Amino acid sequence: MTETATFAAGCFWGVEVDFRNTPGVTAVRVGYTGGHAESPSYEQVCSGGTGHAEAVEVEFDPEEVSYADLVDRFWSLHDPTQVNRQGWDVGTQYRSAIFTHSPEQDEVAAESKARAQARLSRPIATEIVSATTFWPAEEYHQQYLVKNGRATCRI
Repeated sequence: MTETATFAAGCFWGVEVDFRNTPGVTAVRVGYTGGHAESPSYEQVCSGGTGHAEAVEVEFDPEEVSYADLVDRFWSLHDPTQVNRQGWDVGTQYRSAIFTHSPEQDEVAAESKARAQARLSRPIATEIVSATTFWPAEEYHQQYLVKNGRATCRI
């Protein structure tokens, strides 16, 4: 039986690759969540008007990898102290957020955030909020870096 985790950490392409390569993760989809528009397109999300974040929906086998391990990994995939940006990508769609699917996930995420904050000199900007509808991104965004022969989008 698999479980679901949802994370926003800036541009979803590199985050997808990192989670897809995590042992115990069975599937990863990129998409949009945390906004107010129904079935938003990439262009709508990029305009900043829908309130959505670029995010990844991670399906995982908790017998092989724990939710806590995934959240701990999340902190290393981006700079959680940046507000509404990651690197050159700027806007609310690039915010850092953990979208939880249960009270247990909420608790684990909060504990992990506290541990991560203890290691950082600047305040963590990451939101921890209840998951809402996850809208999968257009097909050309799914496994985008793999389709284009790149292992990562980091500079």
